Amino acid sequence: MTDALKRLSDEGVAIWLDDLSRKRITSGNLAELIDQSHVVGVTTNPAIFQKAISGGEGYEQQLTDLATRKVTVEEALRMITTADVRDAADILRPVYDRTDGQDGRVSIEVDPRLAHNTPATIAEAKQLAWLVDRPNTLIKIPATKAGLPAITEVIGKGISVNVTLIFSLQRYREVMDAYLAGLEKAKAAGLDLSLIHSVASFFVSRVDSEIDKRLDAVGTDEAKALKGKAALANARLAYEAYEEVFSSDRWAALERVGANKQRPLWASTGVKDPAYKDTLYVEDLVAPNTVNTMPEATLEATADHGQITGDTVRGSYEQARAELDAVAKLGISYDDVVQLLEDEGVEKFEASWNDLLKSTEAELERLAPTEA
Repeated sequence: MTDALKRLSDEGVAIWLDDLSRKRITSGNLAELIDQSHVVGVTTNPAIFQKAISGGEGYEQQLTDLATRKVTVEEALRMITTADVRDAADILRPVYDRTDGQDGRVSIEVDPRLAHNTPATIAEAKQLAWLVDRPNTLIKIPATKAGLPAITEVIGKGISVNVTLIFSLQRYREVMDAYLAGLEKAKAAGLDLSLIHSVASFFVSRVDSEIDKRLDAVGTDEAKALKGKAALANARLAYEAYEEVFSSDRWAALERVGANKQRPLWASTGVKDPAYKDTLYVEDLVAPNTVNTMPEATLEATADHGQITGDTVRGSYEQARAELDAVAKLGISYDDVVQLLEDEGVEKFEASWNDLLKSTEAELERLAPTEA
């Protein structure tokens, strides 16, 4: 039990692991992280599964069975990924029970190729919820324009959702609106709102990566002084928006009938620039009722030398606004950056999924029984 991770938890930050593999499940590593490192949830994405399954360890028997059945590569992939998520959800079930459903969650993403197709995203989310069949699952839906009505529809059916790939403050407000609209639909349908949970995954490090690149291109001392500030400013202003929306009259009406707040989740919290402290996006984003999903390296760094000094978000809003304004005054368009990051995020996940389809197909062919 590490003091820094305990302090982080005590400040109201739920620590989730941004990784999953069959080896992590079967070796007892995930259970150990829950027991010793305050990990109370797991997030996955197409890139994580691509790395895990392409690594191969622990998947050969299931792949052999699937090859023998001659299933399609898409079906094989869904059988493999939902099996991992189901097993991880079972390991985390005691946390789910202890926290009344708030934590102990495992996220699984809809097919990223459907990011701009609302009806297909809804159908995929329903299918994934049915396939995993665990109450502590979150279905990940990207915060694209097409994703927003899907979020409302899926929440309205009582399925808990992790909204992913949020980069802009405007889109985050639209995500919260979609969540509230979904709760209102669920209420109208007579569903128990206390059983519906959601997080909104606001991406952090990629904002610095893109804006820092543009600040370097400007090249002035003023520009260099702003490096490494935009991502934190953006996330802090997202928390301000969260506080505003979840203190509104519209929210109060839902809360009275048992609804849960949609927690902000800090995603992409591993630093990309080695010049920055490896715990930057943990230490400087401490606020109540948030989630920080960390790659294992960031989790270990925080345990080893993290300095958790209390709330580092509330009270910083004016400075955050000033920092984003200073970036804009240098000719760097916020709207351009966040749209680029959303487009790239969808493309990267789609590329990882396509790579995974290809490698899984190759494995199915290799393991297929020879015809007599």
